[in-house]
Amino acid sequence: MYLAIREMRFAKGRYALIATIMVLVAFLVLFVTGLAQGLAYDNAASVKNMTATHFVLEQNSNHRFTRSQLDKNQLDQARLTVGESNAEPLGVKMTTVIPAGDTKKVDVTLFMVNPDGWLSPTVSEGSSISEQQVGQVMVDRKLSESGVQLGSMIEDQASGMQWTVSGFVENESFSHSPVVFLNDQDWLKLQARSSTSSGADNAAESIVYNAIAMKGSSADQIENVVKAMPGTEVITKSEAISAIPGYKEEQGSLVMMIAFLFVISAFVLAVFFYVITIQKTSQFGILKAIGTGTAYLAKSVALQVLVLSVGSLLISVLLVQAFESILPATMPFQLGFSTLVLTCVSFVVMSLAGSLFSVWKVAKIDALDAIGRTAA
Repeated sequence: MYLAIREMRFAKGRYALIATIMVLVAFLVLFVTGLAQGLAYDNAASVKNMTATHFVLEQNSNHRFTRSQLDKNQLDQARLTVGESNAEPLGVKMTTVIPAGDTKKVDVTLFMVNPDGWLSPTVSEGSSISEQQVGQVMVDRKLSESGVQLGSMIEDQASGMQWTVSGFVENESFSHSPVVFLNDQDWLKLQARSSTSSGADNAAESIVYNAIAMKGSSADQIENVVKAMPGTEVITKSEAISAIPGYKEEQGSLVMMIAFLFVISAFVLAVFFYVITIQKTSQFGILKAIGTGTAYLAKSVALQVLVLSVGSLLISVLLVQAFESILPATMPFQLGFSTLVLTCVSFVVMSLAGSLFSVWKVAKIDALDAIGRTAA
């Protein structure tokens, strides 16, 4: 190990150049990873925040809330099967609203929840909606950037319904749009308006949900729900998240970018150290001739890679945290501790894997051939 550290101190310029490249690559890996996590959360924050473990949807809805329709009888059947307190109705509708006194249109997602149920989010400012009050909604904090305040009126462009903002909630978004929460009475009125505006013969007379959220359900209960409710299917929360429009495509592209960055970083490091190893062939040969073991030399190369990769990661983590502090609030970026540790460990492992080429080259060096080339 003494040999590895002494060589790095002697050739400061050479190893500083390698370290700089590794810092840039590690920073890019960490930043893209944080961006991928942030986009994933922003795309499905409202569903991820739910304590639900499963959802009942209409069959052949492709696991999408907006393509499913369920009625009150099916909700009662689900509650009878899994328990009254373990099943909650959920309505989902993507629409456009216009804040009162403004002409700017904002894309939002309407969520119908039971105000007293466990699907209702915690209010960070203002007051929650109630079952008795109509025309009151809770909105995601992002709408404040469009001029929406407590007491503001927002109008649904499609139905013409107006609601008063009673409270703000945090980190509630669906398909990258802020979520507006309303109770079942406003949801029923919205369905009636939509039926009338679309030219239907009769306005909606009974409430229609998009899904039934369930929690704490065993495998037997899930099976009983499917048997008791023909024409429906039960999916997990992860399946519901994956079915959000654009979620899988967006995450697939970002994960591929991260994977390529890992491969590129390992390849760049492998090339650098392989070239350096070739340049030091004669020195390695002399060391072998005087009795230095191959294992010791291989450990020296691996130690240099480990020191450079860990050092560059420490600097990159500090850079990412500094960069995160100046990012605009509109840019979704999340790099949790577990994700950070996993990314750093993966980077170190890929770096050590890239050093195997140099280790292989060191093991192949013949002392007599190396000394002969030096003498020549």
